[in-house]
Amino acid sequence: QVQLVESGGGLVQPGGSLRLSCAASGSIFSINAMGWYRQAPGKQRELVAAITSFHSTNYADSVKGRFTISRDNAKNTVYLQMNSLKPEDTAVYYCNVDVKPESWSRPVNYWGQGTQVTVSS
Repeated sequence: QVQLVESGGGLVQPGGSLRLSCAASGSIFSINAMGWYRQAPGKQRELVAAITSFHSTNYADSVKGRFTISRDNAKNTVYLQMNSLKPEDTAVYYCNVDVKPESWSRPVNYWGQGTQVTVSS
């Protein structure tokens, strides 16, 4: 089994910044893709940003130029630096990872518990 622990959410004023972290632990041989999703009230969960094991990234159009995803493979951790936050960024943010428990196994997908980000004055 794999556990994901998220941190870094909170309340911030428009224009402010937050940094989310998601640390994976447990039965891990390697981690393939890591990503962040968000879900606002009444809306579907959407991809915010993703990063491959080779550090290739992609972003939702709504966050390009404001958010940066990164990862530390040695720590099995993915980060999301969020700058110039807007009220429409308010949502619960979830990390998502594809983990290979063994070298020979297929990746297994895991979700974090979610962390609330609220952008409001």
